[in-house]
Amino acid sequence: MKVLHVINGEYYAGAEKVQDLLAMELTALGHEVSFVCFKPDKFPALRTSRHICLHSMPMRHRFDLGCARQVAALVRQGGFRLLHTHSPRGAMVGRMVSTLTGVPMVHHVHSPAARDTETPLMNRINCVVERLSASSIEALIPVSRSLERYLVDQGFARQRIFTVPNGVPTPGPLPSRDKPTAPWRIGAVALFRPRKGIEILLRAAAQLLQQGRPLRVVAVGGFETPAYEQEIRALCRSLGISDHVDWLGFTRDVNGALSRLDVMVLPSLYGEGMPMAVLEAMAVGVPVVASDVEGIPEVLEHGRTGLVVPSGNATALAMELAALMDGRHDWARIRQDAYRVQCERYSSASMARAVSDIYAHVLS
Repeated sequence: MKVLHVINGEYYAGAEKVQDLLAMELTALGHEVSFVCFKPDKFPALRTSRHICLHSMPMRHRFDLGCARQVAALVRQGGFRLLHTHSPRGAMVGRMVSTLTGVPMVHHVHSPAARDTETPLMNRINCVVERLSASSIEALIPVSRSLERYLVDQGFARQRIFTVPNGVPTPGPLPSRDKPTAPWRIGAVALFRPRKGIEILLRAAAQLLQQGRPLRVVAVGGFETPAYEQEIRALCRSLGISDHVDWLGFTRDVNGALSRLDVMVLPSLYGEGMPMAVLEAMAVGVPVVASDVEGIPEVLEHGRTGLVVPSGNATALAMELAALMDGRHDWARIRQDAYRVQCERYSSASMARAVSDIYAHVLS
């Protein structure tokens, strides 16, 4: 089946990793997948699916709808049977293309549009655009039960919602590791932007250092804007922890970076569907401490497959990290159980099989 994935492409973060992995796994299942990209910045250069055809069609602005005619022509000429859209922008253009061509559309929901950015007006616009664009399509694909509930609250019919949890490849057997010794390497892997809550981790680290606990914070990933990077580095200086923080920047070898950590922290404040960084850490056997936001508690069972803390609470985060360091949480057992759950429930192959089944349902 020929499927056209309609994406933004501005970043290469969690949602883009899902798009990248899906393209490769769906191809392995016999589908012929292509991308059309409206903001061809990071994704075309950083994707792993280099063998997948990508059409760049830059939009001059958010409501530049002239590209819909170009995409419609591509759909007709390429003989595509299905549109698979990602993001409110993709849904808006995809809906127009579907109307012009008669090709059905499914829409992937990676995060709640109503609380996805730091700008309330933009959230409202994205929410309205997504709701109108996807109002009568055959299938919506949220990545977590929390997003499924969000879509129902937004007025979408439950029978058109097919939840497919995110998944990642499991790189191999669980590597053997000894329990960490000081200094603990406490990592964060993200595209750093305000909603990711890196400030909470830094404040928690400052508390732990004041208690005399040797540690290093290892930040893996780039910043969304230079201004936000300056703000965070200034916070490190004000907390007096700059010498204890390593800023590694973006890396393609996320598994390698994770395997050198003793614990991975995701202190998100809002806007998470099912974070890929959490699943990637589980896949290499690195215990995760994360906030109780959106789909995170669906993946992590507190005390068994990870640790879950209240969002925005640096003291609570510091307390759980201290408990892990002190052995009050079983570090070895958590990494073993997390690895097993990732293998059983959150693989990229199972994610693609579920999406493929939705394609068959829509076209039947």
